[in-house]
Amino acid sequence: MKTGQINVQTENIFPIIKKFLYSDHEIFLRELVSNASDASQKLKFFASNGEFKGSVEDQKVEVILDTKANTLTIRDNGLGMTEDEIDKYINQIAFSGAEEFVEKYKGKEGAEQIIGHFGLGFYSSFMVAEKVQIKTLSYKKGAKAVQWESNGSPEYTIEEIKKKEIGTDIVLFISEESKEFSEKQRIQEILDKYCKFLSIPVVFGTKTEYIDDPKGEKDKDGKVKRVANEVPNNINNTTPAWTKKPSEISDDDYSTFYRELYPANMDSPLFHIHLNVDYPFNLTGILYFPKLKENIEVQKNKINLYSNQVFITDNVEQIVPEFLTLLHGVIDSPDIPLNVSRSYLQSDGNVKKISSHITKKVADKLASMYKNDRKDFEEKWDDLKIFVQYGALSDEKFGEKAKKFSLVKSTKNEFFSIEEYKEKVATLQTNKDDKVVMLYTNDPVEQFGFVKKANDRGYDVLHVDGPIAPHWIAKLEQSYENISFARVDADTLDKLIQKDEETPSKLSKEEEEVLKPLFESVVDKEKFTVQFESMNSDDAPIIITQPEFIRRMMEQQKMGGGGFYGAFPEMHSLMVNANHDKIQEILKTDTDEVKTVKIKQLTDIALLSQGLLKGEALSLFIDRSIEKV
Repeated sequence: MKTGQINVQTENIFPIIKKFLYSDHEIFLRELVSNASDASQKLKFFASNGEFKGSVEDQKVEVILDTKANTLTIRDNGLGMTEDEIDKYINQIAFSGAEEFVEKYKGKEGAEQIIGHFGLGFYSSFMVAEKVQIKTLSYKKGAKAVQWESNGSPEYTIEEIKKKEIGTDIVLFISEESKEFSEKQRIQEILDKYCKFLSIPVVFGTKTEYIDDPKGEKDKDGKVKRVANEVPNNINNTTPAWTKKPSEISDDDYSTFYRELYPANMDSPLFHIHLNVDYPFNLTGILYFPKLKENIEVQKNKINLYSNQVFITDNVEQIVPEFLTLLHGVIDSPDIPLNVSRSYLQSDGNVKKISSHITKKVADKLASMYKNDRKDFEEKWDDLKIFVQYGALSDEKFGEKAKKFSLVKSTKNEFFSIEEYKEKVATLQTNKDDKVVMLYTNDPVEQFGFVKKANDRGYDVLHVDGPIAPHWIAKLEQSYENISFARVDADTLDKLIQKDEETPSKLSKEEEEVLKPLFESVVDKEKFTVQFESMNSDDAPIIITQPEFIRRMMEQQKMGGGGFYGAFPEMHSLMVNANHDKIQEILKTDTDEVKTVKIKQLTDIALLSQGLLKGEALSLFIDRSIEKV
């Protein structure tokens, strides 16, 4: 037996590695299984180039839980290690065998598939084990089987053992404080999470399946009996859809893979994008467009990052622009650098290139859909619009490309690009400042009266809604010259689309001064500003509006658009139609008391139409109205 000390730089580094190498202790199993997978990949590589003459047909990783012995074993039949290699790769912490391997065989097919490395990854086992053994036999001719053992201190022992099969067993003696990793369900959960698509088969014990009785025995109803059958519990799909060429996969295959990724998601995705790049970086994956709900945040963390089919993280915001995190799917790239725990991404040139490439692919896909099947694109727009709007707001390059396929929808359910719509309404809806005013509603039912008035005047109205619509509208106004948006209930139509001509008022200044204090007496002056406007006589006698700027700022603040929310209290304009017959009648009424009663009734009707009449005021209005029946 040989004893020695692990080659560490200071006495303190080992307990740091043991306790704090990974923020999440369950990562140990991912590291050990991926190391075992790499050992198998290496042996297959050596077989392919003639360095190994044996069979590699039955390469697999076995995870063996022994609850009585309180051990967890990760077994592979890969290339194994000699005593010298154990000294090099295990006793000298942070020496990466995989990195050396890739460097040595750079340019040879298969070498890039090796991602695991003995060293720090292996030492993650000490986060959960009080003692660890390595039992290994190298594939090299004449090699002797050896066992390495350490109890988590810098001391170790190494001795020869008997082992017939080449490969490596990592045996973890689970510590008392990590008993959860002695539970079958917990191990199954971790393997499902990290090893679901590993390229080498992973087996964890057995599972029970029910099959037809091989002897053909029948039950009392004459049907063949179903009997229990123990079969290997295979963890992973070794050839997931993203590892294949797009030409090899059908639409059904893409749908099946989506269900494999998200078994609990009942909605089918709108469409997908298959990533397959090998220069100037390696990137594969499949991204799906889900049907987005109103709450954007709920959709995030649905893209899984893999490195050669080993799950790394679902936090990919450093790999893809934030708006793309609304997508679902898989990204796999060995060119994305990871720090020692493989759990956090580091920014470098490749990451930025990959991010730009994914953004371009998504924009190109949307542009292609828009160009090749405009009708289908329009049918999908209500599900796509939040994504496109969010992308235009958060990523300049995407926003520029999105101009080609961003749509607006009219209240008549017609779709237009921004340029198409600008051309459609320019004749009637250009104001005196040569700006095309795009009237819109965020609720055609609630704002029905305003929409109808606009339509009666020959104006078109857009239906623009959604949680980020106010921000998107502001972005469009910045991006396009000579257009502005105005919600149809933000002011009178003559004010929203101001022309050179003006409608004369039937009220003199003196008459307005008589009526104004009476109108102010029936509303909260902190919230309502009374204004007299020269409108058409067939417009309502009183219209309640909220200034576009203030309302838009308030809506943007609700979506977290800055620090102004408290600076914009609820304010409305009470617009008195100076040319309406009812106003003329009130003016001719004998007393201020009677004038006030009539003004109160008209004002309450206007407030009611905007959903602003509530509580006691609403109850009194109803009582008054009933009395007049």
